[in-house]
Amino acid sequence: MTGIASKRSQKIILVGPPGAGKGTVAKGLVDRFGLCHLSTGDMLRAASAAGTAVGLLAKTFMDKGALVPDDVMVRLIEERVQQADCRAADGSPEFLLDGFPRTLPQADALQERGLAPDLVLFLDVPGDAIVRRLSGRRTCPACGNVHHVEFAPAKVDGICDRCGGALVHRSDDHEATIRKRLDAFELQTSPLVQRYGAMIERVEAAQRPDAVLAAVVAVMQRHGYAD
Repeated sequence: MTGIASKRSQKIILVGPPGAGKGTVAKGLVDRFGLCHLSTGDMLRAASAAGTAVGLLAKTFMDKGALVPDDVMVRLIEERVQQADCRAADGSPEFLLDGFPRTLPQADALQERGLAPDLVLFLDVPGDAIVRRLSGRRTCPACGNVHHVEFAPAKVDGICDRCGGALVHRSDDHEATIRKRLDAFELQTSPLVQRYGAMIERVEAAQRPDAVLAAVVAVMQRHGYAD
């Protein structure tokens, strides 16, 4: 981990490979510090449902199953951070951004709009540990419940504890697919790691979820956050 910050870091980006536990950490930080959590997927769905101009524009791409272009995504973030829950006491932006940026052009676009991060939380998990986490998942199509063959096995093998449905091993949870996703993450993220450099705080995230959250909370406290 890097050095101690001299003031509160307000614009925070959460980075980590698939399966690193970003969602769990984000929820913990929201509960602990009341942060405004910006998840790209949640923002897209909310803006589309609200019918804002940029939300409707994003919806045209989503309805076609296409990726939402970077400029639209950045406009969506810019719109969202104008809301009161994403503002600090002095009126400046304060948020935890999860899932963006993933590329240098996206990082450049945030910087141009004054939304470059003060702090980057990097959840660091070895590839083999990610494969172990994700390849062991078994999902119930009927109710969405997720078991894990090692960490949260079903009481009856292959049967969902919640609804009794048949558990499936999703295609994107097979090792070959997971490793491709990890390779893509590494390819995209390496330039960002170089760009953000000294503002990155790496947290060993192959630990138990509570230990990971405790480590992240300690980083946040060193960057000016208090309960």
